[in-house]
Amino acid sequence: MSSASSSKLALYGGMAANVAIAISKFVAAYFTGSSAMLSEGIHSLVDTGNGGLLLYGMHRSQRPADDQHPFGHGKELYFWALIVAVLVFAIGGGMSFYEGIKHLQQPEPLTDPLWNYVVLGLSIVFEGASAWVAIKALLEQQVPGRSFWRTLRTSRDPAIFASVFENGAAVAGLLIALVGVFLGHVLDNPYLDGSASILIGLLLMAVAILLVMRTKQLIVGEGVSATTLKELQQLARHTPGVVQVRQPLTMYLGPDEVILALDVDFEDQLTATEVEHAVVAVQDAVRASHPEFTRIFIEAKSLTGRP
Repeated sequence: MSSASSSKLALYGGMAANVAIAISKFVAAYFTGSSAMLSEGIHSLVDTGNGGLLLYGMHRSQRPADDQHPFGHGKELYFWALIVAVLVFAIGGGMSFYEGIKHLQQPEPLTDPLWNYVVLGLSIVFEGASAWVAIKALLEQQVPGRSFWRTLRTSRDPAIFASVFENGAAVAGLLIALVGVFLGHVLDNPYLDGSASILIGLLLMAVAILLVMRTKQLIVGEGVSATTLKELQQLARHTPGVVQVRQPLTMYLGPDEVILALDVDFEDQLTATEVEHAVVAVQDAVRASHPEFTRIFIEAKSLTGRP
């Protein structure tokens, strides 16, 4: 399965689960008066909209290059991922935090927690399944020997790493809500329910900050890893006719699209035609090992005076 297909599957799976879960949470919050449940409903609703925005970003990023955007529109996906992070912070985290404070100021006892238990139990199952789909999509990108957390931190596909963060936060938020509802009912203390809502809000804000930090690196122009840079230099050096290769310059234009600029010195005795063939050989070697390099620019040095 391609990276784009995995990303879309993770998003569609999360959206389908969140629509059903959001409705059930709001119904449960209406009948029980639970602030934590209302916060969870808001969380699921925001996650549904965020999935839609990321799908829209994927669609926009796949438009072909034009005169105004000669390198394509790949980075537009990163822009929409940043918008998603802001929405998670402002709407998901902010409203949950507000609802928790409001509930602490005007606490209301839970009337029938059975609704909450049923909805939370089902939500944990569905959100867990959605999280697993997103995690499987991330694992498809995992490099052998690299840990899961490093893969998550270095993923360049917002549709996948945002889904993992959001679904992971959703499961954690559901567990917090479950504990808050349970303790609030058993101890007959409505303040615990409001406190759970505040914790959910803080959790979403923390996740949003992580998403903003990761997306910012991609928007400003993140390059490939140090290991890949060394591999690129070795590939170029092993090409016949190449004498020296300076530090490659790279930048991600999208999850599977990277631009590469190489500064290469060729052997002095090579003719211009032979240098041209060597340039093509370097490009072919790089693309064979790293197909994500869709645009490769090679600057040949010391060509002056060659026959």
